[in-house]
Amino acid sequence: MTAVEAEAGRLKEEADEPGWEVDPDDEWGVAVITTVGRQLKLRREAAGMRAIEFGRIVGYGEDMVYKIEGGKRIPRQEFLDKADKVLNAGGLIAAAWEDVKKVRYPKTVRQLGKLEGRAVEIGVYECNIIAGLLQTPEHARAVIGAAQPPYSPDDVERMVAARLDRRAVFERDPAPALSFVLEEGVLRRPIGGKMVWRQQLERLLEVGRLHNVVLQVMPMNCDTHSGLDGRIELLKFADGTAVGRSDGAFSGRPTSDPRQLRILELRYGTIRAQALSPCESLAFIEQLLGET
Repeated sequence: MTAVEAEAGRLKEEADEPGWEVDPDDEWGVAVITTVGRQLKLRREAAGMRAIEFGRIVGYGEDMVYKIEGGKRIPRQEFLDKADKVLNAGGLIAAAWEDVKKVRYPKTVRQLGKLEGRAVEIGVYECNIIAGLLQTPEHARAVIGAAQPPYSPDDVERMVAARLDRRAVFERDPAPALSFVLEEGVLRRPIGGKMVWRQQLERLLEVGRLHNVVLQVMPMNCDTHSGLDGRIELLKFADGTAVGRSDGAFSGRPTSDPRQLRILELRYGTIRAQALSPCESLAFIEQLLGET
């Protein structure tokens, strides 16, 4: 066995479905993955290697090699790195990851990430789950994995990775102003088990203490409030424009119409006024953590 083959044997076994499916409606994604796949095929054929032989060395099945070369599957970074070594590409194949990683997540998630990356203010009211920007990897995996019908394990990991990438908003400089309102009932539900729940509560305390974050809890003894229609998101940008969305308004679609934004801002402002203060909210989360 060669050194390359030995190293390939240590790759995580994903013989059935490694890689991610390409959304046919994502034109940019299709173009990028098709180009990368074509270059892989040309280099493999130039090296005189059959797909089955190449796949055996890099740890992928022959069918998956054809899918990646045909632009049907999004290759992982480890696949591109291994292919670069096997085909003696001098780093050119490995470098394709810089393009691939920009389209590895669904189009809608990429668009949301771009908006969050530009926003100077982000406000989120979440009624059924902990807001995605606040989730730990384990909590996100438990939430996404609970969907019915269930996602494949590979798609769960893809969605978790996409959600975690959005947390880069906390590392921006200058930092945006972030506010979150979460329902008490959500904080009491131990999704993923006791340990995952504790880690999630600890994460909320960590984020809630950041200088640019306001975290509030909507108590269950508030008999009615302005968020009963569902989640609300508001993003404001440096040029004075904004975009918002609410489950219970405007068919749940994003809107930048000033009149509709004023309605969402009114609802969100009222929700914040009805929730516990930031200090009270952190104290409440600390209390929950102490009860576990």
